[in-house]
Amino acid sequence: MALSSTIKSDLLFVLAALLAAISWMFSREAVLAMPPLLFLSLRFLLAGGVLGVVGYKHFQGLTGQQLRRAFKVGLVFGAGMSCWVTGLHLTSHIGEGAFIISLNVVFVPVIARLVFAESQPATTWFALPVAMAGLALLSLDDGFDPEAGQFFFLLAALVLAFYFTLNSRAANANPAGRQSHRAAVPVYPLTTLALLTVGLVTLVLSFSLEPWEPTFSDFGSNLVLWIVLSAIVGTAARFFVQTWAQSLSAHSHGVVILSMEPIWVALFAAGWFGETMVLQQFAGCAIIFTALLINRWQTVRSLLSSTLQR
Repeated sequence: MALSSTIKSDLLFVLAALLAAISWMFSREAVLAMPPLLFLSLRFLLAGGVLGVVGYKHFQGLTGQQLRRAFKVGLVFGAGMSCWVTGLHLTSHIGEGAFIISLNVVFVPVIARLVFAESQPATTWFALPVAMAGLALLSLDDGFDPEAGQFFFLLAALVLAFYFTLNSRAANANPAGRQSHRAAVPVYPLTTLALLTVGLVTLVLSFSLEPWEPTFSDFGSNLVLWIVLSAIVGTAARFFVQTWAQSLSAHSHGVVILSMEPIWVALFAAGWFGETMVLQQFAGCAIIFTALLINRWQTVRSLLSSTLQR
């Protein structure tokens, strides 16, 4: 029996979440062996270059205004990813970091309200204090004592929430139902140009802040493998699959499915690096995940309703 477009879309979103989660392992392996910003630059330049070559026809007819909008989105994305990779380099617990990063889902509607005056459902304001409670549990260790990696992950979550808001507005000519004289940027070139911009931004930052030796003189096959896997599997393939899933059905439960990413990261980290969680860490992560579900309650309720009706 042929699968419906909605089921196909949901399955592709599951694959996208898995690709994003496994990429954390590739990235962690890389930043343990080379400067983190240099790694991020090579990863995004390679991923953006692959997408650009594969889908070059999508770039035909882009206006200067659309290119500038994509570049601005990429600048913010680059700032957020720079914080993320610094957190990944400094953290002592990848799974915990993934849950902190997932707070960007909670922050997105808050930023949309505060910066762009977009109305938000009541669940947004219920989710925020729940998320902060979970974050507090992760930071409490004989008092409030967050580690440096946690700080950078939280900063990344805030900046990435701003990026997601800008990205949605760039891809939509009428954000929040408002008229705009600016043309929307098609999703494929917007994604590709943003990735390339991240690569260029982090290349400049790395050149200014990080030593490139002995990385290039000791550039071994394992390091090349982690860079290629994180770029092709965790970035190019992940975004391609996610875009494909979005194109199949408007009724997919992709937002909820993608929210499962930190759980997959924690499971992969347990198997890959032997990470474990104490009860306090587990409770903090569980509370953060609860905040994600509250934030997306309308979608969660729709998913539960459709599942029970089958």
